[in-house]
Amino acid sequence: MTESKNHIYKWLLPLAFIYGWGVRLRNKLFDWGWLRSRSFGIPVLCIGNLAVGGTGKTPHTEYLIRLLHDNGLNIATLSRGYKRKSKGYRLADTQSTAADIGDEPRQIKSKYPFARVAVDEDRCHGIEQLLALDHPTVDVILLDDAFQHRYVKAGLQILLTDYHRLLCDDVLLPAGRLREPISGKNRAQIVIVTKCPDDLKPIEYNIISKKLHLYPYQRLFFSHFRYGELRQLFPLASEAKRDNLLPLTKEHHVLLLTGIASPDELIHRVTDCVGTNRTKVLSFGDHHSFTAQDIRLVEQQFFALPDKKRVLITTEKDAARLKECAELSNQLKPFIYVWPIEVEFLQNQQELFNQNIIDYVRTNPRNSHLSERKDAHPS
Repeated sequence: MTESKNHIYKWLLPLAFIYGWGVRLRNKLFDWGWLRSRSFGIPVLCIGNLAVGGTGKTPHTEYLIRLLHDNGLNIATLSRGYKRKSKGYRLADTQSTAADIGDEPRQIKSKYPFARVAVDEDRCHGIEQLLALDHPTVDVILLDDAFQHRYVKAGLQILLTDYHRLLCDDVLLPAGRLREPISGKNRAQIVIVTKCPDDLKPIEYNIISKKLHLYPYQRLFFSHFRYGELRQLFPLASEAKRDNLLPLTKEHHVLLLTGIASPDELIHRVTDCVGTNRTKVLSFGDHHSFTAQDIRLVEQQFFALPDKKRVLITTEKDAARLKECAELSNQLKPFIYVWPIEVEFLQNQQELFNQNIIDYVRTNPRNSHLSERKDAHPS
């Protein structure tokens, strides 16, 4: 991993102390009941983290969508729609763009059209709107990146932490990457260490478990990413589906284009496949909106690669924004491939994790209790 990702800026610790004081006060106001959390008569699962940046929230949300759908449940996801150009509540359809709802909700709706995908800065209002939907009604709501959004009282809190930068090894913003003190982890019923190596040793499970200092009511899981087949972002209608997939070999020259918070693992994956000398990396900030100037740079870098077996690889989240770039030339489009990822649990934990999720949803069905409107508070 890069040094910058793990670096702690010690000279900023005094500012981190002040920031932490403010966050602790806010959390105490919720704990004391001065600020109200609102419950709803529907299973609500929150997937979030304590740190800024990528811990794998979207792939884990997608895992839950598949799991719940396979168990016959009607799912809705709700997020704020980070960096979208719209405001208020929006319910996605197949024509929604990343500008309308954000790149991650656009990605989810594209992959799982059966799911209701909504965005709203006011999560309480968003849940109210989802509860009003019918044909069919929503059975369970997944809150994406809402661990700090305490105006909604989720029934099940799932906290993610990156194996390469565990929350217990980090400090508060701006000296580190934590949004709130480590004690915030105590609100979670499930903690997942994400982005683990495929060959994580049993002793590392024990070491990490001790470092995290979880309570008996909290369950700890470990996950990693499984990379799927490369698929064309702009497939030709005349081509068979199998022709749109690409097996990556050591003969390829790759331009890796990313606009995500933590591209290191993907960089390592590509270089392992083709070698460092055949990999060119072009990285932008998380959720970066590609401009015409950016696209010119991408094309310049790509066409500078050797002619034989060159390919541009990007992530699913970046693809959601790239697909809407009118500046992309028809000359480049056939070379753009997306590398999808899925979550897998390590140490034979998948069945136990699945059972935890299904047990929560089955024992807390919709309308099992009335929405606590008396606790409502504007978010």
